[in-house]
Amino acid sequence: MQKATATVAQVADFDEIIDVRSPAEFAEDHVPGAVNCPVLSDTERARVGTLYKQESPFAAKKLGAALVARHIAEHIETRFLDKPREWKPLIYCWRGGKRSGAMTHVLRQIGWHACALEGGYKSWRRHVVAELAGLPRRFSFRVVSGATGSGKSRLLEALAAQGAQVLDLEALAAHKGSVLGGLPNASQPSQKLFESRLLAVLRGLTFAEPVYVEAESRKIGRLQLPDALLETMRAGPCLRIEATLPARVAFLIGDYDYFLADPASLKEKLACLRELQSGETLARWNALIDARDWPALVAKLLELHYDPLYRRSQGRNYAHFAEAPRFATDDLSPAGLERLARQILNTASGP
Repeated sequence: MQKATATVAQVADFDEIIDVRSPAEFAEDHVPGAVNCPVLSDTERARVGTLYKQESPFAAKKLGAALVARHIAEHIETRFLDKPREWKPLIYCWRGGKRSGAMTHVLRQIGWHACALEGGYKSWRRHVVAELAGLPRRFSFRVVSGATGSGKSRLLEALAAQGAQVLDLEALAAHKGSVLGGLPNASQPSQKLFESRLLAVLRGLTFAEPVYVEAESRKIGRLQLPDALLETMRAGPCLRIEATLPARVAFLIGDYDYFLADPASLKEKLACLRELQSGETLARWNALIDARDWPALVAKLLELHYDPLYRRSQGRNYAHFAEAPRFATDDLSPAGLERLARQILNTASGP
């Protein structure tokens, strides 16, 4: 039978990646594409750890072995019985020790070509950190800038639909990148999971073509961009979307429509700006919310908060912002963004 271990460099050689850590460990971060088949639940893991410290390692190992064996049997019965003899899974736990070793041993005894990941999740995490320190610098980014409400994220989708390479950082971060950027009924991933997913996307891109990415600050919500990525983006060429104010207002009302149904939440979010805006300004905004005058509210938010912030940040953070080509539009509908994407790509490929 083949060797019972594999390295991070061999991850793509396997039919399935199985993370046998507890659900909480898996939720914090995991190898992209991995499935969670825990051999200890969160409660059981804590119980074994407590026994290890308070009684003895031997007592903890006895309990752990019984629990692990029981869960391995459950996974075989419920998830693996239909796997063919040629099935080749890669299994990992925290550091490539007892949990993954136990699962790998049992599956290999059955006859499957199972391997344990050398160093476990910790080796994967070291790999992600090392890759993100250098890999982003090899890409040629085209930075899409434009004032708030210019439809930049939707434009990235339109560019991707027309065959362009795109890195949608806000989609990976599950956040729209502003004080109102949190998504309804969705939480952001952990920093580690964000980085694992980011590396997976970068690995799917080619160096031969430019990669379109939205201009971002250092943080998207509570997640921080890797230094190598942010520095490379900020040094790259930009393009500027210059949408009319009515188009931006209409776009934002549609894009943030979930706030229309929850005015109290909107007021709570805007209260976070009390250190930047006067009490009188916040009171006027709240009055517009009470009146459900969304066009007036959005226009005032752009005028007094978002547009000044944009003007201050872009030229300071992006080296080539001043000379960026400008693309004017008064239509940020899906059809309008499709036309804009086509115009951008035609300009990029022109003489």
